[in-house]
Formats: sequence, structure tokens, C-alpha cells
Amino acid sequence: MIKNEAKIKNPLIVGIREQLEHRALWMYLLTDEAEKHGLNRNDYVPDAIKRCGIYQGNLIKEKGGMGNSLKGLKKGLFGFFAQKVFEMDIKRCDDDHLDIDFHYCPLVKAWQKQGCSDEEIALMCDHAMCGDRGIGECFGCELDLPATIGRGDGVCKLRYIRRNK
Repeated sequence: MIKNEAKIKNPLIVGIREQLEHRALWMYLLTDEAEKHGLNRNDYVPDAIKRCGIYQGNLIKEKGGMGNSLKGLKKGLFGFFAQKVFEMDIKRCDDDHLDIDFHYCPLVKAWQKQGCSDEEIALMCDHAMCGDRGIGECFGCELDLPATIGRGDGVCKLRYIRRNK
């Protein structure tokens, strides 16, 4: 059973979370309807979400002006509000590594509200992470996910790593 309860209850943070939940609701309903029409979500969702991540990653790089440094990714994507919304701990951040632990996920919460099974949530989570993989690709990095809330772990561990310099 997936455990995903927020500790931070600030109204502004809750409002931001609700917007992210709405995005996750769209994702779920689109994939659910597509499957009802004979499409297999595995055939298109990962690629579409990765395209979104690549688009977002390129915007972050353009605005940040820090090249491929993962310090720029942290600054551009994982700032104050994101840290509160996802109840993040930044474990490490340098040019070649960005390690973040997320202790809450509004996307998972949205899927839970829809009554998705733990197996569906794990799949939706993996698909959603394709965006994060695309962002990492823009910075010349890979994303390792040793743990995710969507798989039932108590935390999401995102590890952006530059393997080849």
C-alpha cells in the first residue's frame, strides 16, 4: 500500500499541489480513455512525456545560463516552492550530481484520489518520470531512481548523474 501524506499544510503550498494534482488527473484520464479506444499507454505515454521534459529542460538551460551544470537544474527547477510542495531534501548538488529526496508527491495523491491501484500508480509514476529523464538528458545526465513513492517506497530518490565527462 502506497503511503503518501503531506506534512506541510500551508495554504499556498496546498494550492500549488492542487494544480499539480490536476495535471496528474489529466494524464490519468487521457491514458485511461486512450486504452478504452484500443491504444496501449506504453506505446506512446513515455515518449510524449519525455518530449515535454526535453522541452522543459531546454528552457531551464536557456534561462539559467549555467551550461550543463546540475547547479543550474537545481536553481531552475527545484527552488523554494518546489522544495516545499514535494517536501524535498537536497542531498547533494554539484556540477555533475544532483541528489534529491522527495517525501510527498501530489501526482501520486491525484491517482490515489481516482482510485488507481498501486500497480497503476507505479506505472503512471514511471511514465511521469520520463519527463524528469528528458530534463536530465538536456543536461547531459542520466536519472537514477533507486526508490519512488509510486512503487511504495517511503521516498522518491532522484539521482541525476553525469557519467561521462
